[in-house]
Amino acid sequence: MVTRRDFIIQSGLAVASLTGGKPFAAGSQSGSASLRAQLAADVQRPQYHFLPAANWMNDPNGPIYWKGYYHLFYQHNPDRVYWGDMRWGHARSKDMVHWEHLPVALAPTPGSPDKDGCWSGSAFINHGVPTLVYTGVRPEVQCLATSDDSMVTWKKFSGNPIVSSPPSGLQVNGFRDPTIWRESDAWLMTVGSGFKDQGGAVLLYSSQDLARWEYLHPLFTGRRVEKDPEHTGQYDPVGGGEMWECPDFFPLDRKYCLLVSTEGRVSYFTGWYSGRKFQREFSGLVDGSDLYYAAKSFADRRGRRVLWGWIKEARSDAAQRQAGWAGVMSLPRVLSTDAEGNLCINPLPELAMLRGKQHRLSERKLSGFIPISEIKGDCVEIHLELEASDAGEVGIAVRRSDDSAEETTITYDAEGQNIVLDTKRSSLNPDIDRNIYKSPLTLRPGEPLRLTVFVDASVVEVFANSRACLTGRIYPTRKDSVGLGIFTKGSQAKLKSMEVFEIKAISRNRLTTGG
Repeated sequence: MVTRRDFIIQSGLAVASLTGGKPFAAGSQSGSASLRAQLAADVQRPQYHFLPAANWMNDPNGPIYWKGYYHLFYQHNPDRVYWGDMRWGHARSKDMVHWEHLPVALAPTPGSPDKDGCWSGSAFINHGVPTLVYTGVRPEVQCLATSDDSMVTWKKFSGNPIVSSPPSGLQVNGFRDPTIWRESDAWLMTVGSGFKDQGGAVLLYSSQDLARWEYLHPLFTGRRVEKDPEHTGQYDPVGGGEMWECPDFFPLDRKYCLLVSTEGRVSYFTGWYSGRKFQREFSGLVDGSDLYYAAKSFADRRGRRVLWGWIKEARSDAAQRQAGWAGVMSLPRVLSTDAEGNLCINPLPELAMLRGKQHRLSERKLSGFIPISEIKGDCVEIHLELEASDAGEVGIAVRRSDDSAEETTITYDAEGQNIVLDTKRSSLNPDIDRNIYKSPLTLRPGEPLRLTVFVDASVVEVFANSRACLTGRIYPTRKDSVGLGIFTKGSQAKLKSMEVFEIKAISRNRLTTGG
């Protein structure tokens, strides 16, 4: 069976073969002077999303607040622009908006359980000691490392692996991405997995000392997966929903929430937790796009549950190699639940510190397409409130060229009750993936449509009524693709309010986050 990560590995080897066995390398975090100049001039490189100084990144790992700093770890290849030789990149921040790069936290140790890569995991504090748990591979095992108060240098546990194999007697698909928390007098750990010919699963372990672990039972299992009998290719259990990656389990308001990444997206389940088993009440998608993946949350210093996600590229391997970077961290999202127990998602309020010049549009009726000529930009935050009809469509166009040859649209489809992100015309570059993404949204009686849209060069993040999110990659090619417009199709609508903020970059040169 080919897992998602095996597929990425094979893609990386293919990239190497295309370059004569010498894949593009940028060296250290800072890279060469020529690479730094190239990255600083790259108009597709986001200006206020977090990303490494160069090269590849994917899953967020172990976000945590400790001694006045937010720490963010992530899967990182510091030397190449594709997945491989996986390490834990590391950055810290005082505000979750501006970041300081730190040395790589974890790297493979030859001859050790993580010799083939330090894969995803979590961070926690054990009696004042910062601690990481992560997956070593070939075979997949769970490992542990600790640090002093600075969390800059890390020492791997001499007794690794702390869990050397999946539970005996179980036929599992995958065994990775641990999360640990303290409950009563024991440590508990979840590991992402799945049962062959059944479905995804989160396995639950218990320990008194973090070194010896006892398997308890599945915390939660998914529905049975129906395989296509006519499919003759290699089966991917992650893509098919038979293996759950990056499980994240935590209390949220008066309930509990479980996140898993599978079938190309991040799913959530909210419900009750008792007897060390989880019972689902509600479920849905964290984001309707397959470009948002491997989400990981933590409790910030104020007790809010903050979520990070990996935003993938939507361009070819060759384009990524040429650019010298791949992968972006999503903006931080704050999680909560509504009165019924459904998951609510909103952008972190602290992002407002990046707001620059403000533009406002007054209340008006809408019909057809209305360009907003006084507002332009490739780094903006948009707040839009509309009264939509029960039929037709209403929405906004961003990164629009003067002749509309390039544009990205965010639409509410009242009949289908979906938020729709359309990137089919986002770029004239033929090397770009173009898709239409949808997320269900049913407006309650009398409820207006409330959209918050963040545009950052090649990234778009959409938040709708706290209940639906969509993420896109767009890569416009034209300098005039900075326009905005509001539109309706098949109906009229009323604009109640619109605010657009120009957003300040967190770096002077698009290269680093540190200034």
